[in-house]
Amino acid sequence: MAATYGRLTGKVGVCLSTLGPGATNFVTAAAYAQLGAMPILMISGQKPIKKSKQGLFQIIDVVEMMRPLTKFTKQIVHGNSIPVLVREAIRLAQEERPGAVHLELPEDIATEECTASPYPVRHARRPQANEAVIDRAVAMIRSATQPLLLIGAGANRNRTCRALRQLIDKAGLYFFNTQMGKGVVDERHPRFLGTAALSNKDYLHCAIDRADLIINVGHDVIEKPPFFMEVRGAQVIHVNYFSAHVDEVYFPQLEVVGDIAGSIDGLTARLEKEEHWDFGYFERVKKEIELHVEERSRDARFPVIPQHLVAQIRNVMPEDGIITLDNGIYKIWFARNYKAYSPNTVLLDNALATMGAGLPSAMAAKIVHPEKKVMAICGDGGFMMNSQEMETAVRLKLDLTVLILRDNAYGMIKWKQAAMGFKDFGLDYGNPDFVQYARSYGAVGHRLETTDQLAGFLKTCRDAPGIHLIEVPVDYSENERVLIEELNAITCIL
Repeated sequence: MAATYGRLTGKVGVCLSTLGPGATNFVTAAAYAQLGAMPILMISGQKPIKKSKQGLFQIIDVVEMMRPLTKFTKQIVHGNSIPVLVREAIRLAQEERPGAVHLELPEDIATEECTASPYPVRHARRPQANEAVIDRAVAMIRSATQPLLLIGAGANRNRTCRALRQLIDKAGLYFFNTQMGKGVVDERHPRFLGTAALSNKDYLHCAIDRADLIINVGHDVIEKPPFFMEVRGAQVIHVNYFSAHVDEVYFPQLEVVGDIAGSIDGLTARLEKEEHWDFGYFERVKKEIELHVEERSRDARFPVIPQHLVAQIRNVMPEDGIITLDNGIYKIWFARNYKAYSPNTVLLDNALATMGAGLPSAMAAKIVHPEKKVMAICGDGGFMMNSQEMETAVRLKLDLTVLILRDNAYGMIKWKQAAMGFKDFGLDYGNPDFVQYARSYGAVGHRLETTDQLAGFLKTCRDAPGIHLIEVPVDYSENERVLIEELNAITCIL
């Protein structure tokens, strides 16, 4: 929840825990925020450090545990150092690239009388990219025949969203995004190609493979690669706050390092539509993608198939409505088929890919935006890893829809096993009665018995007060048919 608050606001989300097991429970949240570039401050308690009669009860070295998972971690050893440590921790958490910071507060330090005062906050402007480098980027874009724009999570800042829309509209560039870049530019835009939900062999990758230059804005290699670079393949311009992390699939030929919005403004001021740019193939791919997304979206078989589910949820959610995705195979379907109309309306984690994150993320989104409709979309496996937070949501009197996709299995791994030729093994399990489970917390439970009920349930729960859980039996047979067999057969000839 604290990490999602940081993602939505750009300010630091703060959470507090006890020592020992309380602090160890911060580990996943720390990694989630650190990899996902979400500003968060975690404060954990500790036994007295000057004198203690409790031996080593519950004591572990939390600071060292947090060191590889955070940008900054420190034990507070004097009360007067609290203001400077808090100020520095928050500065680092918010500074690009944002992430997790941690402070440990021992009991005896917490009781000290202090004379220190808080440090004032002063905002500094980010460094701008060198003009000569922007000129080189412009020259590369102008000389390209089929330039293509990629938008990643690092571009999800208000000024950068506006700057990118201006660049796309002025230069007429086609664009696609990563999963965590969804909605940075309205995906109804006529130049939007799609979301890189897979690393290769999707319809979108036909366009990527044909491009001779990719302008990569705000992408971070913590996400699964949206494409694989090759030595003799397309050139890549890296536009980001920081230099590129080079590996065997990402080694850009030019780096434009500095404030992203300023860099994009610099490109926009210098670029016009070039007559020799040839976007005919991109237009063809876009038409094929639109047809593919529409395919089977009206297929009302039961249990529900992913294409129909995604289409129904998109129809019901308002333009500014927020969906938060837990982690499972459905995340790929939503990344590919669900169009985001504005930034931070599709909250998914493609960095740590944390099961159990969908519900608390939705709760934080509703707290930050109480006026917006919010829906958590979870697999049965992910939901049961954090389902006790239903009590928190009920207690906080949130208005929230929780959609549970039930296949009684770990569907993502089943799909991967099938793709690798392994037998289905060890991935099936039982579930509680989710309707009764919701009621036990004071929420309202609904179970889909026919696909025709789906739209009505979604509308009713969207507009009703309180916590509403919808159990949706899902048919994942489309995973192998579409995401393996169809893509292998069709994209190779597109």
